Amino acid sequence: MGKAKSPRRVAENEAMAVSRMLRTSPQKLNLVAQMIRGKKVEAALSDLTFSKKRISEDVLKTLQSAIANAENNHGLDVDDLIVAEAWVGKNLTLKRGRPRARGRFGKILKPFAQVTIKVRQVEEQA
Repeated sequence: MGKAKSPRRVAENEAMAVSRMLRTSPQKLNLVAQMIRGKKVEAALSDLTFSKKRISEDVLKTLQSAIANAENNHGLDVDDLIVAEAWVGKNLTLKRGRPRARGRFGKILKPFAQVTIKVRQVEEQA
């Protein structure tokens, strides 16, 4: 019995990884994501390794996970991978506050974000 196998969410030459609940705003995370879009994975890994942005470490882990998924789960060649897509989404926002003058309340929002990285295998043009 059991359920039928669900179809793959990505194409046969693609693999992806998602990181959720990253403690940064989506706007800041998108700056790092657009830094690696369309690049070969070796160049993207080196860019993220030497980036000064704090959140680039988490994006680096996500990219390494997508590369490992491509190699181990889908049998793709790591040398031919490019970062096909990298998109950012909003997650929850913690609402905090701080007392201010004259009985007022200063709202402090602590946003979370998520990043999805999709790698694709492309053949070299000779």
